[in-house]
Amino acid sequence: MIIKTDPDSIQSYLVDAANIKGDCTAVYIPKNAEEIQQIVLECNKTKTTITVSGNGTSLTGARVPKGGIVISTEKLNRTIEINCNEKYAIVEPGVILSDFKDTVESMGLFYPADPTEQNCFIGSTVATNASGARTFKFGSTRNFVEQLKIILPNGEKFSISRGKVFANKNHFEFYINNTLASFDIPDLEYCVSKNAAGYYCKANMDLIDLFIGSEGTLGIIYEIKFKLLDLPQNFFSTVIFFEKTNKALSFVDSLINISKKRGQLSPSAIEYFDKKSLEFLQNEYPQIPNSVEAALWLEQDTYYNYDEVVDSYIQLFETNNINLETAWIAENKEDRKKFQQFRHAISSKVSEYISKHNLTKVGTDLAVPQDCFIGFYNKAIDLVEKNNINYVAYGHFGNSHLHLNMLPTNNEQLAIAKEVYMQLCIFALDYDGTISAEHGIGKLKHDYLILMFGEKIIEQFAKIKKTFDPNLIMGIGNIFDSKYF
Repeated sequence: MIIKTDPDSIQSYLVDAANIKGDCTAVYIPKNAEEIQQIVLECNKTKTTITVSGNGTSLTGARVPKGGIVISTEKLNRTIEINCNEKYAIVEPGVILSDFKDTVESMGLFYPADPTEQNCFIGSTVATNASGARTFKFGSTRNFVEQLKIILPNGEKFSISRGKVFANKNHFEFYINNTLASFDIPDLEYCVSKNAAGYYCKANMDLIDLFIGSEGTLGIIYEIKFKLLDLPQNFFSTVIFFEKTNKALSFVDSLINISKKRGQLSPSAIEYFDKKSLEFLQNEYPQIPNSVEAALWLEQDTYYNYDEVVDSYIQLFETNNINLETAWIAENKEDRKKFQQFRHAISSKVSEYISKHNLTKVGTDLAVPQDCFIGFYNKAIDLVEKNNINYVAYGHFGNSHLHLNMLPTNNEQLAIAKEVYMQLCIFALDYDGTISAEHGIGKLKHDYLILMFGEKIIEQFAKIKKTFDPNLIMGIGNIFDSKYF
């Protein structure tokens, strides 16, 4: 085990990709579950708080400590097993997501979960129930988690497999080793296809889903079993451009409805870029056409009839008067990776901008039901423009999920941006949406979570946490404020 206490050596563990900063007394880097256990047992005894740290890609402050110690999972980075016959993989949490995906694809298998940040630790994707571009077709990380092995806040090991323990309506009762755990959960219903706000709670739910997306508040994951799929034979990938924003938004709505019919057109990703995003990327991608207001990146996996799928998309584009001369269409795997990098580049550019100006990121993670998304989008853009704040708007529009990143230049504008952010959250909730579709709550979004659920639900969340963590040492500050304990 490595233990770091020198201030210079621990600085990288005290900040995340949103430029949120914290402090701690030491960083522990265990290399196996037994060493995690040893640390947690001592911390539980002394009531020392623990923050679990991934690879620093969080946008909510979830991995940023506010005192206590940090446990980094970077040395728990083994791929333990990949079973091609039964299509599953067992990994430790410190495996880099992109490495994992490359490995399984080299073996003819496919892990569809596709968070924008590919350099994250795979354990962090479980802790936040990460999603991303392919969520439109395949759903979030939750859909592929079959088993978790966890160190609980009292230092005990706990293994939970999907399909083994269920709630009885809104009540859980099960044994952790020889101790009975008994608690109630709220029954929450969502009108959106993506949500990462608070604990996943639903009548008759599977227990494993409570831990997925719990943001390091209920235990430390040390081993994960993922379900895999067969690798598609090919992927159709394209970037298409629109002269008018309303045409792009209408096309997205139409394509979503077409995909519901389960026919030839079944995109896995429908990703949007507004005019300002394209301008932000122009220097890096000079081939972006001039005088366009929006773009879409579309991808579809195919197991057969690839040429027919391509022809169907070309026909759809022609029917909608999309300029095929300016469209980018992938001809090989290298092109497809370039298009994926194009999608991911805007997020990186925003993070660079925020870091350069030494400001905290103010970017929405809002999703609303499909039938009201266009109205919500236009309302959100109008509000930001009225406040004279520069911005870029992009996101997973197949899931009606908007990342509107405000780009203030000073602290005065930052304060205005935060006020606008609150209003945007209210807009989303007025449409029965969510204040966090994929990034989680972390330490930044407590107030917005209260707006979404109300204090009674937050109090129920806090009781769930206290069931597993009575000494309140694990992930304190994530999801809810400590005043609820």
